Amino acid sequence: MRLKDKVAVVTGGARGIGRAIVEGYAREGARLAIADIEHDVAVAAAREIGNGSFAVPLDVTRKDSIDAMVAAVEAKAGGIDILVNNAAIFDMAPIEEITEKSYDRIFAVNVKGLLFTLQAVAKSMIGRGRGGKIINMASQAGRRGEPLVAVYCASKAAVISITQSAGLALIKHRINVNGVSPGVVDTPMWDEVDALFAKYEGRPKGEKKRLVGEGVPFGRMGKPEDHVGCAIFLASPESDYVVAQTFNVDGGQWMS
Repeated sequence: MRLKDKVAVVTGGARGIGRAIVEGYAREGARLAIADIEHDVAVAAAREIGNGSFAVPLDVTRKDSIDAMVAAVEAKAGGIDILVNNAAIFDMAPIEEITEKSYDRIFAVNVKGLLFTLQAVAKSMIGRGRGGKIINMASQAGRRGEPLVAVYCASKAAVISITQSAGLALIKHRINVNGVSPGVVDTPMWDEVDALFAKYEGRPKGEKKRLVGEGVPFGRMGKPEDHVGCAIFLASPESDYVVAQTFNVDGGQWMS
């Protein structure tokens, strides 16, 4: 087992890609701290997964909540070996209709929350002196702009940039920071995305989801479990010489 006896924190780990990574890490021997704003769902997930897994409440928009999460994991498990920065939200609108409220909310979670969670966990890892692995969940949306998704695209571009900067800054402490960039993934969030496309593009509900799935070179939308292998690799000793990279896991939609 590649992650035996490691302690991994997965933010937004109660559902979707985060939940798939939690399950994959548990199979590889890790003990999971499922950090999620939906604490009751995280508690149920930890109970189902077992292997000493536990839930920790986390609101990534509040630094005091981030600090309390790190302290709780340190107290319960002795420290953090792996962080998956997965918590994120989505919204979309034409450029002329973007609101300050939507902008602030997306950047508060997707950028500020990710950065300060990374910072708090990195400080903990540096204090222990044992290195660690940090994996930031980006998106193909961070590789290019899209007409209706300007703010979300900008937030995920920031994630890729933070991954590069933090990777270069922290490797001297033997903390590897890398990222995973999913494409279109069939999760409950994509049903919300589809509804927004229906609103702004005048499409029937379900049509956009069908079209984007057909447009993936692999032939279908991604599934949460499609991202687990890369996340395990980046958390394992096999990736010790990989620094500041963001890997596309998107069925061939983007090449970089």
